[in-house]
Amino acid sequence: MQYLQQIKSPDDIKTMNMSELKVLAQEIRETLIQVVSENGGHLAPNLGVVELTLALHMVFHTPEDKIIWDVGHQSYVHKLLTGRYEQFHTVRTLDGLSGFPKRSESEHDAFGAGHSSTSISAAVGFAKARDLRGGKNNVIAVIGDGAMTGGMAFEALENAGHMDSNIIVILNDNEMSIDPNVGALAEYLSRARSNPAYTKSKDDVEELLKKIPGIGDKMFKAADKLKDSLKYLLVPGVLFEEFGFKYYGPINGHDLPALMTVLENVKGINRPVLIHVETKKGKGYAPAEKNPDLFHGVSPFHIQTGELKKKSTVPTYTSVFGKTLAELGAQDDRIVGITAAMGKGTGINVFQEQFPARTIDVGIAEEHAVTMAAAMALDGYKPVVAIYSTFLQRAYDQVMHDVALQNAPVVFCLDRAGLVGDDGPTHHGIFDVSYLRHIPNMVCMAPKDENELRHMLNSALTYNCPVAMRYPRGEGLGVPMDEALQVLPLGKAEVLQEGDKVTLLALGSMVHIAELAAERLQAELGITPTVINARFAKPLDADTILQYAGQDTLLVTLEEQAVTGGFGSAVLELYNQHGIDARNVLTIGIADSFVQHGNTARLKEMQGLDVESVVAKVKERLG
Repeated sequence: MQYLQQIKSPDDIKTMNMSELKVLAQEIRETLIQVVSENGGHLAPNLGVVELTLALHMVFHTPEDKIIWDVGHQSYVHKLLTGRYEQFHTVRTLDGLSGFPKRSESEHDAFGAGHSSTSISAAVGFAKARDLRGGKNNVIAVIGDGAMTGGMAFEALENAGHMDSNIIVILNDNEMSIDPNVGALAEYLSRARSNPAYTKSKDDVEELLKKIPGIGDKMFKAADKLKDSLKYLLVPGVLFEEFGFKYYGPINGHDLPALMTVLENVKGINRPVLIHVETKKGKGYAPAEKNPDLFHGVSPFHIQTGELKKKSTVPTYTSVFGKTLAELGAQDDRIVGITAAMGKGTGINVFQEQFPARTIDVGIAEEHAVTMAAAMALDGYKPVVAIYSTFLQRAYDQVMHDVALQNAPVVFCLDRAGLVGDDGPTHHGIFDVSYLRHIPNMVCMAPKDENELRHMLNSALTYNCPVAMRYPRGEGLGVPMDEALQVLPLGKAEVLQEGDKVTLLALGSMVHIAELAAERLQAELGITPTVINARFAKPLDADTILQYAGQDTLLVTLEEQAVTGGFGSAVLELYNQHGIDARNVLTIGIADSFVQHGNTARLKEMQGLDVESVVAKVKERLG
């Protein structure tokens, strides 16, 4: 590396000329491709913002100036330019760099991210704080066109437009987020991209009129009124101007001199500014340019071909869900699939291929997805909302008031439940049982394997009440698949093995761990534990659980979820309700803390969710 390895802070690039910066841009792309091919990560978004990030750090001065990255999928280049080149090979690995902005990692990371559509709100907060203290620094939010579909972004635009002070929003328009963008905003930006000549001509006319001595200002005001009458037909940036922003664009996001010129011109302007930048996702790496959705968040791959390094014949939970939903959809035309910009990520795309009219992608708008689903359910349809566990948190109020309060039979399929590995605390799905279990009318369940997932999905559509089914990321266990679908009795557990002295009561992904732990306990201690697949965190199978409660039995609950308010807590509540001594209950789950990023298997070991840890804890309690 001629330049990149020498950069210890953004100040080191400010003396570079344009030829040197172009070489640096190439070195950055090569580094991104090399590291992500080994570690996995968000490649295509970062390849697309190399020039934009260079321009930002050439013009502004972090950490005094605040750059806020929405979602954080495009923050790798920023990390490389802010003194983290030597550690960059550790990105997304245990104890290494985070794949997202992280305040504890660098003073240049102004605001932590991981979920979408938060950057403009954060920028407004930093700008308000600056104005209150009388500061002069710049505040810049970088938000993708996909994140702009989130309602929170528009709430922030509304508030920011009324500020009579400096705030810069950069709309990074690459025509897609993870899946291709949908909705009115995507169509609007498409029209804006097709008419870039407007902005230049508008500015030229304004400058010309104002130069006419004596009557220039009057003529400009008259022209401005005429412009207001015509701009709805012509202006690409009228939406943002109506929010109170000065609009610039669209601008080629890979033209470094042009980007720097615009940023210099708007720096220090005491009004809200929006710069519309067009970039190409995956820029500079042919496989990523060709398949930007695949390389948005990609597993380790071969650089020469772009093919993934790890291939398996075992289906993922996501793929089993998608195929089963499509199978059920063929039998019942009341089933509707709903996703929030994660069609491929959740498997809804399989259903969509067969039933496009019954598939709804709302964009990054989880709150809207849930309330819309409630109304459809109340009108006789069977909506299935497929969403990552961590993202449903954003629609908590809608789940409670719009779905559960009205007992609307919406089925929530929570992918990525439990520990998800390298993406870290913003993406681990470890709180869903806790935040759903206490809601009246809600059913919470989890399959022990991919075959049971099929039966649970089929069952959920028959229960006629709100249902949340959680399942992990990645491959299943490779079990045989039943062809005929069953309806599981609501709230009924499954006793897998009868035994004595120890009862292992496990939920979802921890059932397999319980079975393996039982084998170890039998081999090492000569005892045969009872093993129960709980299936339901709510309603609990009280009869089955209490049958194995007693002074001489150690009951162990296992869950890949926060212990606080989770499945184990529910069992303790059950014991308390029936006046049973709970000192013989051992709850195993995730401690009361946010879990860092790293290899999933290693994180499970650290949280005590692996077989060895479970066996050790049981032995300790047995003395």
